[in-house]
Amino acid sequence: MSIAVIGINHKTATVSIREQVTFSPERLREALHAIRHIAKESIILSTCNRTELYVADKKELPPTELTKWLADFHSIAIDKLLPYMYHYTDNKAVQHLLRVACGLDSLVLGEPQILGQLKDAIQVANQEKCIGNQFHRLSQHVFSSAKKVRTETKIGSNPVSVAYAAVNLSKRIFSSLEQQTAVLIGAGETIELVGRYLMANNINKIIIANRSLENAQKLANEYGDIAKAIPLSKLEDHLQLADILIASTAAPTAILTYETVKKALKQRKHKPIFMVDIAVPRDIDEAVDKLDDVYLYTVDDLQNVIEENIKSRKQAAEQAEIMIEGEVVHFMRWLKAQRQMSLIKRYRDEAHQIKQEVLEKAIRRMKNGESAEDAMRFLAHTLTNKLLHNPSKTINQAARDGDESLLKAAKKLLNIQETT
Repeated sequence: MSIAVIGINHKTATVSIREQVTFSPERLREALHAIRHIAKESIILSTCNRTELYVADKKELPPTELTKWLADFHSIAIDKLLPYMYHYTDNKAVQHLLRVACGLDSLVLGEPQILGQLKDAIQVANQEKCIGNQFHRLSQHVFSSAKKVRTETKIGSNPVSVAYAAVNLSKRIFSSLEQQTAVLIGAGETIELVGRYLMANNINKIIIANRSLENAQKLANEYGDIAKAIPLSKLEDHLQLADILIASTAAPTAILTYETVKKALKQRKHKPIFMVDIAVPRDIDEAVDKLDDVYLYTVDDLQNVIEENIKSRKQAAEQAEIMIEGEVVHFMRWLKAQRQMSLIKRYRDEAHQIKQEVLEKAIRRMKNGESAEDAMRFLAHTLTNKLLHNPSKTINQAARDGDESLLKAAKKLLNIQETT
């Protein structure tokens, strides 16, 4: 059984190329049905950063055949895809899958989301009956290996995104976020991620302020009952509620002034506010940092945290790569054993056939009046001779030819001990 992968990702192609070969959930199932005519087993992993096709089949599948299938399915000329594609087989394919699962091939080193996306892809392939013995075993091996890497290294322990770093810093000020209120200014992708991380840390309440109330409300709807949307013009009225404030807009000038924040602190009876200004240009007047009860971080402060964490992840990634090499060897040993199962099966089938033929002859002898003892002697003698005939003939020929390697292998295979 041969394993192969073809793919395209953020390293090899721009988003304008990648988006041409993505699979929606509906088309993914259609594709898994369509690929059955060229591969016995298949998994399709499709995210915003990558599209990969994993296949297993008795015959080796050329990369051009798989790429042509991908191009044809998406109605794209194959020449437009080939320059951006990568292709791995067998141990390299397994190694690539393990690296993907552990976040070593991700845009953000060590990010955990890809493992969940891979689990979803395997689940869909399994539902569509595209997972057989090889990929069932491989998927189990991948999940256990990824868990081992994340448990035994620090590949995912430190935040390396601005959104994650912002929330992580807030936990240094407030040990628990369960009683805190967060005011988020903006409604873009970064603020959306900030909200998700706050939700994951059980934030008590979220207030989203944005120039477009409609966009703020859309975001608030994603967070449920704990979230409220307000227009940016009403921010000052809600500022005194903010234990945490994170801003990320495209405003040309500061949204929060020194005086505005000073007034809010007075209303809060000087309870501290943790602020993160992710925007460039700044959303929060830098003079705000002079207020005693404000902990203000800028995007540069976060970047320093992120760079240190990236260094830590890179060190962990080196450990992970070594672990993955060992896991690849472990799986390939199993796969090589599986490839020889058909040989073992044929050998056992032949032995069973010989046994059956000799047994039927022994039974006929007994039916013709021969004693049970003589029939048993016939069965034992004939069965032994027939089972030993081919090995004996091959060993004899090897001895005549001086084939020491075959004789050595025969001794090991048949467990023959040297006599003194």
